[in-house]
Amino acid sequence: MEPTRTPTGARRARIAQLLRLETTSGALLLIAAAAALVWANSPARDSYAGLTETRVGPAALHLDLSVAAWAADGLLAVFFYVVGVELKHEIAAGSLRDPRRAAVPVLAAIGGMALPALVYVGIVVAAGDPAALSGWAIPAATDIAFALAVLAIFGRGLPIGLRTFLLTLAVVDDLLAIVVIAVFYTATVQVFALLGAAVAVTAFALLVRSRYDLWWVLLPIALVAWWCMHESGVHATIAGVVLGACVPAHGIHGERVPRTHQHEAAVRPWSTAIALPVFAFCSAGVSVADGGGFAELAAQPVLLAVAAGLVVGKLLGVLGVTALVTRWTPLRLPDGIGLRDLLPVALLTSIGFTVSLLITELSFDDTARTDAAKLAVLIGSGVAALLAAPLLRWDARRARSADENEDGVPDAAQARIGD
Repeated sequence: MEPTRTPTGARRARIAQLLRLETTSGALLLIAAAAALVWANSPARDSYAGLTETRVGPAALHLDLSVAAWAADGLLAVFFYVVGVELKHEIAAGSLRDPRRAAVPVLAAIGGMALPALVYVGIVVAAGDPAALSGWAIPAATDIAFALAVLAIFGRGLPIGLRTFLLTLAVVDDLLAIVVIAVFYTATVQVFALLGAAVAVTAFALLVRSRYDLWWVLLPIALVAWWCMHESGVHATIAGVVLGACVPAHGIHGERVPRTHQHEAAVRPWSTAIALPVFAFCSAGVSVADGGGFAELAAQPVLLAVAAGLVVGKLLGVLGVTALVTRWTPLRLPDGIGLRDLLPVALLTSIGFTVSLLITELSFDDTARTDAAKLAVLIGSGVAALLAAPLLRWDARRARSADENEDGVPDAAQARIGD
């Protein structure tokens, strides 16, 4: 007999389920970013700056950080923990387990990161702003939450394999972005602090595979790992990814549901409801009302470089690599997916947002370039979403052939998004 839920318990379960939806995540991100933009450009904009710059935390632990820094270094680690869990599951038991099946989206993700970076570099060099080259990785990132939310809303009726393709591409994109942050945006490394983080991660890995998979045991160890990573000089969010990758992706100790699913279900609502919206609120508040206004920001080469890298670079990178790979190698797209589906999918990968905003904050020391790049991320991501939405509806209405991926074998029947 299943335990009877109290009204309070049932309400909490419904809220948690709502917060796991991709559409909810995208909506909360959009609301938080819009609220920040409005406040940062209102007559009360000084209070927005005052709030995000307020310092809190124990100075003895080097954690007297601004609210904005806590959002980027602390809360965003929760989001990256979910990313780490997803990565582990996809690699061990999901779409990345089969190299032949994963090859096309993996190569598309690489092309979708390389070309935006080249577009960015070309524009800032041509504009005579070599000091802005440090932002080359800003347009290379994809926001999983936002991209999947747009697909869920406007892609109803499309083959479920299209979501798997986008998820695989976005997960690989995030993995590469994490490597970029760790390698290129770490100035100095404190070895002893990094060793401390390794010890804490090891303890977490052992416990999360044991019978004592209890949140009140794991959470303190995770906090120690995060603090040590923060002290080491490596961006603290990397701790979230590494810890998430420690969670086993197959059932152990007689469990039917793998712990990757359990942890993802437990942590995602916190990421959706708190971590991502607060980070978006603290990062998206670009003020165009002060100084020279929009004209001053538009004069920064990074604005055009980031926007073009996101919309044009991502689009051509994903489409170009996929077309070349499927044309000149034996690799093919999954069943039910054709090259026609890749135009809206490539536009969805152009939605940078969360990770692009994070890399922006790591790239520049001056406010002008930072604000211009953030504004470009918002503009580029918005344009990509607005272009992708009608294309997804158009694609869903078109009739499909029996062999969309042109491998000579009729495609297997697939479930549809939204079913």
